[in-house]
Parts: sequence; structure tokens; C-alpha cells
Amino acid sequence: MAELLIVYHSRTGGSRQLAEAAYTAARVHAECTLLRAEQTEPQHLLAADGYLFAAPENLAHLSGLMKEFFDRCYYPVLGRIEGRPYAQMICAGSDGHGAARQLARIATGWRLREVQPPLIICTRAQTPERILAPKTLYDTQLSQARELGEALGAGLDMGVF
Repeated sequence: MAELLIVYHSRTGGSRQLAEAAYTAARVHAECTLLRAEQTEPQHLLAADGYLFAAPENLAHLSGLMKEFFDRCYYPVLGRIEGRPYAQMICAGSDGHGAARQLARIATGWRLREVQPPLIICTRAQTPERILAPKTLYDTQLSQARELGEALGAGLDMGVF
């Protein structure tokens, strides 16, 4: 059975909720591993057939711990995971496109194959208090993550990717 690796970082809960929703839906079709970015090692990437990355956008970029995951794992897997499918989910206060572009550039360096445009969920958190507050995403937002997880799992299972 195909293996989907879901890697996420979340400080206030939004990206974690997206990752968990996608994981639950993807498990119907594929073997899935859900790992926090700081727990993910190169061997996890090498063992997977496809990837879903979930991260918050901080100051128009990927969160630091998600970037650290990519920094730490980039060279050990370079040239060894080319052509594998990936998708991404970004939880942002207002935009999300900066983080999505940054993640896509990293994936391009690995020669991964994007199989879905970035899913960007905006929480509209614009004050320091709301930005730092724990997030509770709406079911409509989580359903998008579930659909993405299910599509990735099914696509891996059927050999579409």
C-alpha cells in the first residue's frame, strides 16, 4: 500500500487541525504517517511515496520550525525523492501566498511534483492577541483539508501520481 507522509508545524493549532483532518481522510486509501516537523527525519521522507506539508505563515514566510525541517532534511534526501507527488496547506492570518511560494521553491529543488495548488486557509487574525490566540478552524475549512487528504490518499493508492 502507498505511504503518504504528512508533516506539519503549528504553534496555535490551525495547521495541526488541517493536518489531522487530512490524515483522517487519507487513511481510508493509503498508509499514512502524521509527524510534527521537528520529529521528521530524512528516513521518513525516503520511506514515503507522497507528501502533504502543513504550516502556518509567519511574517509572510514559512514558520521557523517548518523551515528548519526543510533545512535539516534537504540535503540528505536531495536526488533521492525526485518525482514524488506533494501538496501543501498553509494556515495564514491574511494572505498565505508568501509561505506557499517559499514551500513550492523548496519542493522544486527536491524535484517534487505538485499535484494540487496550495490550500490556503485564512483565519483573519490581524491583532497581536488574535494572532497568538489558539485557533479553532471552521468545519468548512477542515472539510477542504479532508478533501485534499482523501484525494492524495486515493491518488497514491490508484497509482495516479
